[in-house]
Amino acid sequence: MILKINSYRETLFTLKILIRRITRQLPACILSLILCLPTPSVVAQMEIKDNEIAKSLRELPLDSSFAWMKKHEYTANDTFYSVGHEIGLQTLSRAYLTKEDSIIAEAHFLLGNWHNSTKVFSFDSIVYHNVKSVEHYQKTGNQRKIAQHSTILAYEYSNMNEYRKAQETMFRALEIYEALGDEPGMARAYQALSLFAITLEQPEQSIKYADKAMALFEKADDYIAMAMTYLRYIKSYTMLGQYDKAYQMATDCIELTETKVPDDARERGFSGRDIGGRAYSARGNISIIRQDYERALEDYTQTWKMSVADYGAEISRGWRSEMGIACRHLGRYEEALEHLLTATQLMEELGQEGEYNMTLYLEIAKCYELMGNYQKALEYQEKAMAVKDKLYQEKVATLETETIVKYETGKKDQALAAQEEQLAQKSKIQNLTLGIVALLVTLLFALFYNFRKNKKINTQLHIKNKENELLLKEIHHRVKNNLQTISSLLSLQSESISDKSAFDAIQESKNRVTSMALLHQKLYQGKNLAAIEMRDYFETIGKAIIDSFGEKAENVSLEIDMSEIELDVDTAVPIGLITNELITNSIKHAFPNKRKGQIIITLTQEKNGLLKLNITDDGQATTNESVAPKEKGFGTLLIQLLTTQLGGKLEKSTQAGTSTIIQFPQQEKSVA
Repeated sequence: MILKINSYRETLFTLKILIRRITRQLPACILSLILCLPTPSVVAQMEIKDNEIAKSLRELPLDSSFAWMKKHEYTANDTFYSVGHEIGLQTLSRAYLTKEDSIIAEAHFLLGNWHNSTKVFSFDSIVYHNVKSVEHYQKTGNQRKIAQHSTILAYEYSNMNEYRKAQETMFRALEIYEALGDEPGMARAYQALSLFAITLEQPEQSIKYADKAMALFEKADDYIAMAMTYLRYIKSYTMLGQYDKAYQMATDCIELTETKVPDDARERGFSGRDIGGRAYSARGNISIIRQDYERALEDYTQTWKMSVADYGAEISRGWRSEMGIACRHLGRYEEALEHLLTATQLMEELGQEGEYNMTLYLEIAKCYELMGNYQKALEYQEKAMAVKDKLYQEKVATLETETIVKYETGKKDQALAAQEEQLAQKSKIQNLTLGIVALLVTLLFALFYNFRKNKKINTQLHIKNKENELLLKEIHHRVKNNLQTISSLLSLQSESISDKSAFDAIQESKNRVTSMALLHQKLYQGKNLAAIEMRDYFETIGKAIIDSFGEKAENVSLEIDMSEIELDVDTAVPIGLITNELITNSIKHAFPNKRKGQIIITLTQEKNGLLKLNITDDGQATTNESVAPKEKGFGTLLIQLLTTQLGGKLEKSTQAGTSTIIQFPQQEKSVA
């Protein structure tokens, strides 16, 4: 767990830069307004100064503009943001007038650098100018420049999480470096490829590239680069589970930074404390795995102290989460809470919501639980689950979007192929019509040929239809497998949960996932890929839910009183989730103390054309009424939302047991 979240926390070494990058999320118009907030006299003077700078550079050779942008590239002053951008655009425009590709390439590069250093403009803008720079250097044939700027472009792709593009671009740069015999360039390329391989979860490849980079860095006595390469080794060996090697690499990295790299050296943006701090953190993670918690706490504390020395206590609060985890393992719960809450405060101030936050909340919940403060433990457990639900929903939304895009693309490709075949067939028929004038024999032969051709086309179309049907079944099968994987993960998670309410929440989520998985299972197992037979589905999902409650529901039986009805997928999914919630509520509340009872499900088509779903139990009505106020939670809200989605009406009765009736229109004609 510690190793998984370390990739999030190690970026805190450069948190000052990240805080400024937050401004990239703001639209350009808002940034312009911020830069021009009304302080009349100051702004007026600044505008005059900016205009004078741009005007004076316009009268000078382009080299002067290049020199000005390089000089002020990292000037930490908002005054230079707008004027620098204006000068950059002015310089780029003048460069295009020269029609010299090398000058145009340099202008694009400097403007992209300005965007990168000011942290105001989006990554898209930075990548655009770097791509243009490479394109124009390619026109010059200057291989060294092409390789250098391709290397820069690869890193910019990685900043946008486009690691495949980053890898491909770096490979092209490496080919040029190898052809030129440029060993420093080759070493940097190998080091970058090692980093990209880690992100793509290819630890063996990462080690292979790191070995090549390390040999070249050792030859050049480049100690900073060697130390950075050690970090690649640590991560790769940890991913492979080779903890002894990873621990030794971390120790070697620490020794190198403490003997060869000055603490305050800032070459290439890194100091000895930067790299050494990361190595201490990684070594602490390995000690956690080895259950050597005292050693882990020592290393984590050293990481935090080094960060404080470089960046200050406020920015370094995130590193205290590691110290908190070690203290929790050592049974020092008060101290652990202090560290963890401090780190959590920093993440919340930055507005971050990810797996790191979820892990911190779970650690805090464990501490409170071990201290006997179950109310606080539940509070942070719920926070963690809220983050997890949000991440899951985002992931599901992304998967759904990707699936729809692939499906629609496939349909368009199939339609185009069919149109091409039809056009080809029409062309052949026209040619045959002209042949009638010639000879009857030729006509007969052409007719016979056309018959054979059409038969072949029909056979191919039949095969393609079968292939498409198989593809749709495969999609449903994979979706079902993915949902079952999520269900299994929830089962594993529930084994480590002692809190009953949290356990029940996990179990209910698992049942919801199972209900959706069964839908996709029925789809790929059935003959109709667009509809689901609901009677069989209700029997399957009902038994699965009852079985999930074990002994508590051993005396509860299920009856499905309906004829066979097929519903389309868009209707069946919300109906399945509603059924899951109602059966779960009945088992939880209607049959206390293993009381014997029955749940009846019916789905009928009314005379008014509406479908009527009725789920009834014969449990104690007074029991149901007493718990009704508590049901105003997620399950009840989910039922109401899904009923609204169906365009239906919800009615509930507790006259004899509990009966829930939902009437809704059918999306397509149901088949009874």
